[in-house]
Amino acid sequence: QVQLVESGGGLVQAGGSLRLSCAASVTITSMNAMAWYRQAPGKQRELVATITSGDYTTYADSVKGRFTISRDNAKNTVFLQMNSLEPEDTAVYYCNARVLSIIWWGQGTVVTVSS
Repeated sequence: QVQLVESGGGLVQAGGSLRLSCAASVTITSMNAMAWYRQAPGKQRELVATITSGDYTTYADSVKGRFTISRDNAKNTVFLQMNSLEPEDTAVYYCNARVLSIIWWGQGTVVTVSS
């Protein structure tokens, strides 16, 4: 069983930065990909950023140029650096890990951006 634990959320003013962390209970290099999703109040969960086992990264258009996904294999941790935060980035952020068709989720961390 893979366990994912997110941290780093909080309250920040618009224009500020936060760095989210996702610590995995297994070697993350064994994952095909890891990703960050978010779910804002009253909205569907959406994909924010993905990093593959080959370090290929993709981003939602709404966060390109502001967010950066990265990982530390030695610490089995994936990060999401979020800069120039906007009130629209307010959401619960979830870490996701995938091997083939098997997916695991973390419990989420809350990010609130005040205007």
